[in-house]
This record gives sequence, C-alpha cells and structure tokens, in this order.
Amino acid sequence: MEKRVIVIPAYNEEKTIGDAVRGALHVADRVLVVDDGSSDRTSEIAAAAGAAVVRHAVNRGLGGALGTGIEGALRLGADAVVTMDADGQHRAEDAKAAFDRLAEGDVDFVIGSRMLEGKGNMPARRRFAQFLGNALTFVLFRKWVSDSQSGLRGMTRHAAERIRLRSSRMEVSSEFVKEIVDKRLRLAEIPIEAIYTDYSLSKGQSFAVGIQTALKLILRRLLD
Repeated sequence: MEKRVIVIPAYNEEKTIGDAVRGALHVADRVLVVDDGSSDRTSEIAAAAGAAVVRHAVNRGLGGALGTGIEGALRLGADAVVTMDADGQHRAEDAKAAFDRLAEGDVDFVIGSRMLEGKGNMPARRRFAQFLGNALTFVLFRKWVSDSQSGLRGMTRHAAERIRLRSSRMEVSSEFVKEIVDKRLRLAEIPIEAIYTDYSLSKGQSFAVGIQTALKLILRRLLD
C-alpha cells in the first residue's frame, strides 16, 4: 500500500495549524509541517497535533518551505505527496481526492483548482489576480492551468524526485507549472473548494507582492 504524506508550509500559523494537521492526518499516513522561521508557537502546536516538524532558523519563503517539505516527505518514504496551506483554506477531503487521483496511475501531478465545476467561490479581486497569474504562467511556460496559484497540489514520488524548485517565495506556484512542462510530467486538475475566512484572506498576496512575483517570474524565464 502506498505511503501518503501531506506537507504543510507554515509561517506564524499558531491559530490554524493544529486543526490543519488533525484534518490532514485523517487522509494521510504522515503530516510534515515546515515551520518557516515562525516567531509564535506554530512548531509546538503542530507537533502536539501529531505532525513531524522541520523548522527553518530564518524565514525562507513559501518556495523554500515547499522545497524542504518535499525533500522531507521523500525521506519519510512517501509514494505520493500533497501540499496544503496552513491557514485553514484547504479541506482534508480535497487532499484525499488529490491522492486518489494520483493513485489512478495515469498522471504524475495534480493541481486542485478552485475554478472547476462551479467550485470557485473566490472573491472577485482574487479571481482577477488569479486570472492574471494564469495568463502570465501560460505566456512564460506555455501551459494553461485554471488555478496556477493553487496551494493544494499532489505529486507522485516519480514527480517529486524530479522537480527542482529554485524560487524562494510566492512565484513557486508558477515554477511548479514550469517543472511540469520541462520534466514532461502528466498533469490533471481536480475541483476543490476553498474555505475563505477573514484570517485566510489576510494571508494572500498584496498587489505590490503580486507585481514583484510577476517580475521575478519574467526574470527567471529570461535567465533560463
């Protein structure tokens, strides 16, 4: 039977990390939390909830945390890896759906899309920013994904061993798409629902950060 590991990158998420871990443990064999240099009790609460915890001494950004998490999941013997956000936005049943889709054996990578089958309950401002992210990702990497910035994604061990993340921050979501294209990985999207609260909405990218992310992606493409 395959070993399923969920990776949760977290930075100052003591309010929500416990529930995120407990939910994830219902659908995975192991949960690995990467505490990205938090100054609160994120690590302590995650460990008490049942997660294995890796802690960065300093904040390395989302890309750095995901890179550490995927490497850690492979060391734990994962046959399939799913990433989830720590802010309570993702449902454990959607992580299970990602694992189950991978288990069908015809794809290497799954992206959970908030935009499929009427599942998209995204606020209008975020929906517009999401479209821009999708469009930029397509222009740079020639792959259309309906929710390129989704934090819920799954990969087989085969895919996880081949993906090389160089981005340290929010541009990592588009970098996953680049790696899918470059490594010729088979991709499927599945519909997911996102849980939006005032807290989870406060964790999103600002307009200024979005512009910085776009510029980093363009520079990365020019340098490749």
